[in-house]
Amino acid sequence: MATEFPSDRWKDYELMDSGDGMKLERFGGYVLSRPEPKALWSKELSQKEWDSAAHVVFTPGAGFGKAGKEDSGTWDRRKAMPDQWWIKYRLATGDSTMNLRLGLTSFKHVGVFPEQAANWEYIFRNTSEIAASMDQRPKVLNLFAYTGAASLAARAAGADVTHLDSVRQVVTWAHENQDRSGLDGIRWVVEDAMKFAKREARRGNVYNGIILDPPAYGHGPDGEKWKLDECLFEMMRNVGAILAPENSFMVLNLYSNGFSAVLGETVVRQALGLKADIPLDSGELALKDKFGKVLPLSIFVRLRR
Repeated sequence: MATEFPSDRWKDYELMDSGDGMKLERFGGYVLSRPEPKALWSKELSQKEWDSAAHVVFTPGAGFGKAGKEDSGTWDRRKAMPDQWWIKYRLATGDSTMNLRLGLTSFKHVGVFPEQAANWEYIFRNTSEIAASMDQRPKVLNLFAYTGAASLAARAAGADVTHLDSVRQVVTWAHENQDRSGLDGIRWVVEDAMKFAKREARRGNVYNGIILDPPAYGHGPDGEKWKLDECLFEMMRNVGAILAPENSFMVLNLYSNGFSAVLGETVVRQALGLKADIPLDSGELALKDKFGKVLPLSIFVRLRR
């Protein structure tokens, strides 16, 4: 199992310091101080240095982080900065640059999870390889797709991409990222992921790539309930039904604190009926601050066949 990090080439992002349940990050020209429950160690920089560096500091509401759920909070502005701004990410191979809009949301998120850069590279590389081996464009499905950096990576590699999320506002956000990145043609779907996957299975539709990053808890547009512990195995069974048996890849990303890469591998192997000799890649996505402290943030499981 591996630990993967964003490349040092990414000049628009930097984890400046971490500790005491917080992380200090630079996105483009702006520095944000946000809670990070996994930062169990001490900060290297002094509190005065954190206060001097930060443009904004996020203050959570009561009950933040309990029961797998985040309550809303507020951003305290220390220096002038816009509510929305843009950063760039240049993929390692090819000539593709993704433009990603950031914004100060009430749930401390800003529209991009920097540790996911390793998955973007995997998606771009494997989509490119599959595209080169086919007479037609590969089909890639991105479930729980949020603001769509993974969708852009697949599209930049030549795929026909279906981007699905249950929240219309974040699908609109992803559409902005597509347009700003000079791409087009992504299919946008606002729907419950489980319903969509089951319908595709009934119709016999298959995809060469399936990406999914399910939350611990969530709701579909019509109130459908999602709870990771209860729904993940069924979702992966549906993914197995619509993933092409060859010239295909799958990326599963999980942020739930109670999950491990071993657990993720077992779920994938059992749900997809994979024999023991079929290899899976798994591990953690992490960030490393300027002082060398490693902050693990999610687990991944990947299949290539």
